Amino acid sequence: MPAADFTELADLRTSLIRKALRYAVFAADADADAVANPFDPAGLLQTLPTGYLPVGFTTTDGLTFSGDMSNSDVESGQSSSPTRSDVETDIQTAAWVPQETNAAAVSLFENLPLSGVGSLPAMGTAAWTWARPLVPPTLYRRLVFIAEDLNKTTGNPLYIVKHFPSALRSAREDEQWTRTAEISRGVTYQAYVDETVGTDSLTWIDGPGWRDYAPEEEGGG
Repeated sequence: MPAADFTELADLRTSLIRKALRYAVFAADADADAVANPFDPAGLLQTLPTGYLPVGFTTTDGLTFSGDMSNSDVESGQSSSPTRSDVETDIQTAAWVPQETNAAAVSLFENLPLSGVGSLPAMGTAAWTWARPLVPPTLYRRLVFIAEDLNKTTGNPLYIVKHFPSALRSAREDEQWTRTAEISRGVTYQAYVDETVGTDSLTWIDGPGWRDYAPEEEGGG
């Protein structure tokens, strides 16, 4: 019997290392439809429901999805480590820095509605104006994040889509005006459980490049 190759035993596959070669952020008000499935039966991206606005260009830092977990531990006199531990909180946030001055970027930063009463008028409108309210409103959003990668073997695209059906602004960065850099409006949004969807986050991976990984007997290559 020939000697085993370690890489075969470990099943190391460089083709499964993913990168966000291109990515985009979309935002909608809470009354917009949640995303039930971003893909059609063939695995192609579908148009988002009405009301979702593109955030546009972001800095090269990209998107950062962070988690904040805390456990409740039980300590016992007969053990130096906890004898029981239960998850107490598991919070997910998304942070990014828009570079464009558009309706979505400004509204997410300034906590303005994306549509309807109180929303910004069309781009180019005279005196494009907004004012900070005395008491900031609690505005939940629907957020969609889409990353595109390529199948290393076939070159076909595959997509990772993450959806926060209910998200609330939890932090914003400084807005700096300087001659040497763009005016950016970095924000962090925290995901909350949506009563209708039943979760605070949904993630899909699909696309022609993803389906290329399917076993040959299932139609893949």
